[in-house]
Amino acid sequence: MKILSAPQIREADRATIDNEPIASVDLMERAATACFDWLMECFTAEQRFAIVCGTGNNGGDGLAIARMLKAAGKQAHVFVFGDATIGSPDFTANYTKLHQSTITTITGAEGLTGDFDVIIDALFGTGLNKPVKGVQAEIINALNTVDAIRVAIDVPSGLFADDNTDNDGTVFKADYTLTFEQPKLSFFFFESAPYVGEFVVLPIGLDAQFIASTQSPNYLVEEGEIRQLIVPRENFAHKGTYGHALLIGGSKGKTGAMVLSAKACIHTGAGLTTVAVPDSGYTILQTAVPEAMCETGLGADAVDALPNVDAYNAIGIGPGLGTGDAQAQALKKLLNYTQANLVLDADALNILADNPTWLHFLPPNCILTPHPGEFDRLAKMPKNAMGFERYQKQRELSAKYNCYIVLKGAYTSISCPDGTVFFNPTGNPGMATGGSGDVLTGIITSLLAQRYKARLAAIVGVYIHGLAGDLAAEQLSQQSLSAGNIIDYLPIAFKYLGQ
Repeated sequence: MKILSAPQIREADRATIDNEPIASVDLMERAATACFDWLMECFTAEQRFAIVCGTGNNGGDGLAIARMLKAAGKQAHVFVFGDATIGSPDFTANYTKLHQSTITTITGAEGLTGDFDVIIDALFGTGLNKPVKGVQAEIINALNTVDAIRVAIDVPSGLFADDNTDNDGTVFKADYTLTFEQPKLSFFFFESAPYVGEFVVLPIGLDAQFIASTQSPNYLVEEGEIRQLIVPRENFAHKGTYGHALLIGGSKGKTGAMVLSAKACIHTGAGLTTVAVPDSGYTILQTAVPEAMCETGLGADAVDALPNVDAYNAIGIGPGLGTGDAQAQALKKLLNYTQANLVLDADALNILADNPTWLHFLPPNCILTPHPGEFDRLAKMPKNAMGFERYQKQRELSAKYNCYIVLKGAYTSISCPDGTVFFNPTGNPGMATGGSGDVLTGIITSLLAQRYKARLAAIVGVYIHGLAGDLAAEQLSQQSLSAGNIIDYLPIAFKYLGQ
């Protein structure tokens, strides 16, 4: 699903009005109906609604929703902030349709009186271009303290649709955000999480041709796309058909990282999996993962040297590797020598952070899988960097070094050398546990070994990793989720996707 900027969203509205054709007030009615239908599904007849509106088009949406709630017999009261006589044309059209007894005009937070179960925020929409201060901020702060479920229409009031780096204003804290047609870019950054809550994309029939032809670097991955991207197994295939993966890492006390990566690699479908571990990890690896082969003789307690890497279709390196001089030189040699598809994680990334000039040695189309701390060290980000700043730097580094960067976290983002970024919707907080990233390394390396292109291996791998975590959490709870559980649910994830 394409993610459009705020100006592009306005152009999509305009194209729909011009080409359908449809009056703008009727398009507003369509959007309000989508919100009303969602509200009717989620809330009971006894719950009381307060709809707080500005005098622009977002306020017009709120007025139309209020009218529909009233017509359905719901208890709904409207608060309008501002001069209703000079509202936008579509606001005015909906204002005249409401019985005046249901409307209270307010000039400040003190006017927000009454007991309500649901607060609907329709103060400011995607057109907001400056931080909310003063009396508007006081109103939003008052709404944020009400003991009620809070629902934002299109975007929480005070939040910019794209970049909030310089937004020091007050923002409505929604439990749910009902957004129209396409998600907003700012929804995918951690700084927006306290305000967006759970967002729901409501289709309202915006001009499909305009959206398809409009250029955007940002996409939200969808399940249907993943189903189409997974390559089905062939009847006459053999283990050579699905490639040979090599995983390099582990050290004394951290062999478990390689066990997790190897199991994930195998359960994702690699034809052959070999693991290069220090001698101290040999017995552990062969006992825990009998399906994997071992390369040893590379060091006693850490991998101090590279095995012969010529026979492998894909190589993953880093989990449990260590960051000593010997491991650093082994990584440098690999970057300069291998022709295989490459995944770099964990200590491989930490070594690069300590030797930033080595980024120039990255082979084309390799995949880096940092968590935010690793990314910040690698990219030399300032302390307390915001999500949007990381997003910008991530795109810059992918283009500069011709690599794919998988920045792990909520809505894991996958940046591509051409500037495109894919945000992943699967996964949950239970996956914030040791070893989860090692599992992802194994999954992506496996897909590369099966000859998926780097872009598809990253997108599909991240989605399946998160889906397995979601399926596991559904049965086991987020609190108790372990990295091993993610591996256990990989077969169920593939089955869920029709494989």
